[in-house]
Amino acid sequence: MCALRPLAAASAALLLLLLCSGVAVVSAHNITAILEGFPEYSLFNSYLSQTKLADEINSRQTITVLALDNGAMSALAGKKPLSVIKNELAIHVVLDYFDTQKLHQIPKGSTLSTTLYQTTGNAPGNTGFVNITDLQGGKVGFGAAAPGSKLDSSYTKSVKQIPYNISILQISAPIIVPAILAAAAPTASDANVTALLEKAGCKTFASLLLSSGVIKTYQSAMEKGLTVFAPNDESFKAKGVPDPSKLTNAELVSLLLYHAVADYTPIGSLKTSKAPITTLATNGAGKYDFSVKTAGDSVTLDTGVDSSRVASTVLDSTPVAIFTVDSVLLPTELFGKSPSPAPAPEPVTAPSPSPVSPAPGPAVEAPSPLAASPPAPPTEATPEGAPAAGPAVESANSKSDSAAGDLKAPALLAAIVAVSATVVSSLLMS
Repeated sequence: MCALRPLAAASAALLLLLLCSGVAVVSAHNITAILEGFPEYSLFNSYLSQTKLADEINSRQTITVLALDNGAMSALAGKKPLSVIKNELAIHVVLDYFDTQKLHQIPKGSTLSTTLYQTTGNAPGNTGFVNITDLQGGKVGFGAAAPGSKLDSSYTKSVKQIPYNISILQISAPIIVPAILAAAAPTASDANVTALLEKAGCKTFASLLLSSGVIKTYQSAMEKGLTVFAPNDESFKAKGVPDPSKLTNAELVSLLLYHAVADYTPIGSLKTSKAPITTLATNGAGKYDFSVKTAGDSVTLDTGVDSSRVASTVLDSTPVAIFTVDSVLLPTELFGKSPSPAPAPEPVTAPSPSPVSPAPGPAVEAPSPLAASPPAPPTEATPEGAPAAGPAVESANSKSDSAAGDLKAPALLAAIVAVSATVVSSLLMS
């Protein structure tokens, strides 16, 4: 028995090692919190918050922010509508990780990198890319990707790095994209909500907004901020969706108001949302809110009765955002919570005869606790293309803080470790 104890201890150590290898370090960052420590970027930071680009940055991994100090940012601030400034600043968010070392190791000395503006679907040609070129003399230039564009900005210094997660670099001047600055910026009053909805395949929803008069409530909220979640036409034909014509006028109005939020909430803000989101229907008599769940780039709205995926972006122009959703959003205040499965009926048993004392027999051995131990989870493979080791430079900027990252272990894994510890203890005490 004593000879088995070292083996049991070694096996236990191996088991715990395998279990712990399943714990993943989840890095997070908060661009606003990081830049708050650098007052020279306060204007740039303010516009990231106003345009909600900060939320989009925080929802992504492997990203580089090309920051502008207050002097450089003044060339954009207040000179154009907020929606145009948002598109310009989106060019300054590169969907790749660049630190000082990588800037000077660009293959062939120049590259076109994808920016956040490219993901909007509104970038014609290659306007959603930025030209990064390693110039002679150790300088690095930045410019628009359109042919003939000048490298009108250059690398100034490194601000903050969390390796392979987020890098913040200061550049000397805004990267000007003429196509963005020349584009007419739609204002809230210019947006024809019903026309946009009809074109996006939401004719039923648009018709209900008009016939009920709720469209006027939408329009009055647009100047300060409005986000609409419009169900497509097919969603009104789905099983379990109430017939709008059979609802009272008050119920229909509440249902339509429930599909809008009195705030500009682009997709990036939805991805980072933690608390329930209130709607135009929210009042003292009912919450009329919903929660947001994300899985990668997929965003789902959960009402408590049903859930619906955000399918597409119809309009994203500060301060108005319009999305299509796959299902009609049904609030619990009108339609109750999701039905729980009915409990199974108790079986009817016939009267049992008087018990008879069993004949003595061999004792039944209790099952080994090992039989109840769940299997160890598979270890996660290293993502393809992940760097084998980080660069030796800029280690001073690489320390994690409250704005940089945290460690999260699944509750299931913690339970498995606890069970494993019990098993090990039983082995050692036997």
